[in-house]
Amino acid sequence: MFQAFLIKYAEIAIKGKNRNLFEDALLKRIRKALKEVDGSFIVSKTRGRVHVEAEGDFDYDGALEALKKVFGITSICPVVVLEDKGFDDLSERVMEYIDRQYPDKNFSFKVNARRARKNYPMESMEINAEMGGRILERFPETRVDVRDPEVKINIEIREEIYLYSITIPGAGGMPIGTGGKAMLLLSGGIDSPVAGYMIAKRGVVLNAVYFHAPPYTSERAKQKVVDLAAIVSGFAGTIWLHVVNFTEIQKYIYDKCPHDELTIIMRRYMMRIAERIALQTDCQALITGESIGQVASQTMASLTVTNEVVEEIPVFRPLIGFDKQDIVEISERIGTFETSILPFEDCCTIWVAKHPVTKPSAKRIRKHEEFLADEIDRMIDTAVDGRELWKVEEHESIRVTETDSEE
Repeated sequence: MFQAFLIKYAEIAIKGKNRNLFEDALLKRIRKALKEVDGSFIVSKTRGRVHVEAEGDFDYDGALEALKKVFGITSICPVVVLEDKGFDDLSERVMEYIDRQYPDKNFSFKVNARRARKNYPMESMEINAEMGGRILERFPETRVDVRDPEVKINIEIREEIYLYSITIPGAGGMPIGTGGKAMLLLSGGIDSPVAGYMIAKRGVVLNAVYFHAPPYTSERAKQKVVDLAAIVSGFAGTIWLHVVNFTEIQKYIYDKCPHDELTIIMRRYMMRIAERIALQTDCQALITGESIGQVASQTMASLTVTNEVVEEIPVFRPLIGFDKQDIVEISERIGTFETSILPFEDCCTIWVAKHPVTKPSAKRIRKHEEFLADEIDRMIDTAVDGRELWKVEEHESIRVTETDSEE
């Protein structure tokens, strides 16, 4: 029945002179999303609207699911495209549409005509009144409600005529690529994939870093993180995932530093390494999934001490004020929850103190990090230089070499 989709956006419309840049970014993301869908599509824009028209048969459900993951889209309207053969023919097509789309005719409605082509012989208000009368005559069970209708019959008069009444929510946000690039500290837990999703929703391209600790963490734990990145990439586009072997550094900290400070000190070195890789890959910020008070390393004092080591770029924490249940609900909605709860340990949970410090002193932490001075710089260099690089996409994830790296 439907041959096209009318795509609507919100924030892009207020971008002024830069609006075309955002619209073009949105079209690019839509075209890329639809490449994985059976069918051929023409994506175009006209006067505040984006149109997706199928050339021949296509996978309707697949196209709809792909469009629902494109940031920047606020709503998707499946459209019937009609030739202009006069008002009587249009009226008959509208009746057929209603009869097929709404078997139960006991609903209130409003006709909402938009005459973009000004040489059409009837004005918008005339179309509304005449079409509304014909609907009431054909389907007497219906009733008009111009304030709060159950069904809004939209008719857009362009070179062709667009007929639609269904509005499906989109992902919202801004198109990927319009908000810069950031490095996500990605673990196998619930929080960090959600944090990445939320920052990507603002148009930010994601890279990610995962700290692996073999043999204490398994290959299955690493694959879990790759799988989580792949799910997020369905919304965020390609994610370059840097897998850092953290075992040597973690053991060294365990041997040299007070055990109640292990989590904080390990976290500080993760942030140092993440910042170094971020700067090497032109990322403008770090992203973490931390939320105030969720664990000992996420108290205000702990976060302050952790932030201290990131010197050149900001750290964004989009979940900072969220309750755990809020985060879980988003993870369920975007599809990461079931993977996140798979029972594979990450390196943050291996050597956790029974009584970790919750109000660390930065001065005391810096003093204890001096115990690491002999070897830590070499270890960091080894970890950064020896990292694995993965190109992660929704339908395929591959480990690549440096010569194949970021496009």
